[in-house]
Amino acid sequence: MREISAGIIIYKREKDRDGKVDTKYLLMYHGRGYWNFPKGKIEKDERSYQTALRETAEETGISANSLRLERNFKVTDKYIYQRDGQKIFKIVLFFLARTDKPQVRLSYEHEGYGWFLHNDAQKLLKHKNSKVMLKQANDYLQRMGSQNRPPHPPRPRSNL
Repeated sequence: MREISAGIIIYKREKDRDGKVDTKYLLMYHGRGYWNFPKGKIEKDERSYQTALRETAEETGISANSLRLERNFKVTDKYIYQRDGQKIFKIVLFFLARTDKPQVRLSYEHEGYGWFLHNDAQKLLKHKNSKVMLKQANDYLQRMGSQNRPPHPPRPRSNL
């Protein structure tokens, strides 16, 4: 059997005490040491990004209006697990989004949440695939940040 889900790696930017801007990622706590990103099953006639936004709102209280999806980022997690003696091949599509409204309202599915710097989040995530996806998101944001620098001043023209 195959299951397809979608979720969002959510981040926020905030200044630390020294005025440096830090990127923090939202992790949801499921209990028993398990942290992950908000996600859920794609429903009939629903597109993956719609599922990701719906599940995020249901699990965190962060609405689609409070998120800005990074259009050029999407990663896929694939794994196999057992449910009721049946093998399930799971595919999860993850998007990346920024929020400026980091207040979280927990759903019944979670026991807690936290906003973590990349290195701290890496320590909490148990599954290798989740760690890899978070690193990909962090690397993407660093690349995009380096592209947002002001352009170099124009070079003097030569009359030759």
